[in-house]
Amino acid sequence: MNISEKNFNKIFNIFLILIASTMIFRKPCTWIIIGFVLFNLCFIKKIKLSRLAVLLGLVIASPLLLEILFFWNNDSLREGLKSLEKSISLLFLPLFILGNYQRVQFNKLLQYYSYATTVIVLFFFIRFIVVYPGLMNKYLNGIDLWEMGYSFSNSVGIHAPALNMHLAFVAIINMYFVVYSFRKKENLGYQFLRILLFALSFFYVLFVNTRMALFNVIVGTIIIFFYEVIRNYDFKKVVLSLSFGVVILGGILFLFVKNNPYMQEKYSTVTFAYMDKVGKLDEIENPEAKVFNSFVTRVSIWKSAWELSLDHLPFGVGASDGKPELFKYYKQTNQHFLAKYEFPTHNQFLDFLLKFGVLGPLIVFLYIFTIGYLGYDLKNGIVISFFFLFFTSNLTDDFLLRFDGIAFSGFWFSVFGSFWLQVKATTCKE
Repeated sequence: MNISEKNFNKIFNIFLILIASTMIFRKPCTWIIIGFVLFNLCFIKKIKLSRLAVLLGLVIASPLLLEILFFWNNDSLREGLKSLEKSISLLFLPLFILGNYQRVQFNKLLQYYSYATTVIVLFFFIRFIVVYPGLMNKYLNGIDLWEMGYSFSNSVGIHAPALNMHLAFVAIINMYFVVYSFRKKENLGYQFLRILLFALSFFYVLFVNTRMALFNVIVGTIIIFFYEVIRNYDFKKVVLSLSFGVVILGGILFLFVKNNPYMQEKYSTVTFAYMDKVGKLDEIENPEAKVFNSFVTRVSIWKSAWELSLDHLPFGVGASDGKPELFKYYKQTNQHFLAKYEFPTHNQFLDFLLKFGVLGPLIVFLYIFTIGYLGYDLKNGIVISFFFLFFTSNLTDDFLLRFDGIAFSGFWFSVFGSFWLQVKATTCKE
């Protein structure tokens, strides 16, 4: 097949924008990834993989390679293949993105992705108001505020922590473009639009209301501020920019918390309640109401996963058997609350330790911290913010179990790697 370089580049980048913007919708995004793979297979000769690209590709594919290496440890062939299928994007995304690294338009991709996702979520928020007026009335009247974020996420078709991880990254990118707009002295219309998009994306994070996402937006904003303001402006402009950022973030946060008293409760008494009941949640009267989202539940899960992992060193229980074995352990240790709701590990390092033994957490460390290295070497606030976001999110959840974590990280890891390769290529030419 013949195609001009201009048209190939255009189609290639459109695919990247579509994949990024539909990442929160598993089925549409899966089909777009399949289309992206088929498109690149038709022009396989255009792929050029340097040694650095191959090395990066192997790191990105390392969770998949680990599953292949330990495939023999699965009790069920069918479940093992099913688990393997979830990670297959970690092979194709780096192959075709890093193989065409020079074609990736990094800033344009970030801009189109953040704006498209913000508008898409706005559509679903308006739909939520129209389709679920009863829930919105409860929300506006301060009733059952704890369920609102999860109800909205379910209406979109994604788990709340996963949705908010995506939204946190979008909010961080939108903040970057607010700073970019003022640094480039764009006209007032552009500046207002960028501020509005950031305000919307930050509101979404507050509405879904997961603790790690809010924490990561605040940290990400500080990182963007450091890399894009402190390093580029004099003291007076830094103070003015800081004041402006505090007003935007503080204003939105104040208005939201003022109208959402549950948020104060959730981030104080609910989070750290009953810490003396680690591993003994059934001693709490009505644990569903009191500790379902509390830190003590996470720690109880981690304690069980750690104990079970130690019993199955050095190779773990197998990729397909992590959850079943953990649920079985809850029952064996008479932890009926955890068994009833079948809580997964909620920690990616522990999850891989349980599944793959001692090699598991080392692979997670390599996978996540290589992103951090790319950000540090590039001195890029967005890449470092993504690293921090994905690292902390996987301390309290296990996103390399799910499409919305596997494809999300594999895609952006490949994009960051492409940007890094572009910079390296430019530096070598100079």
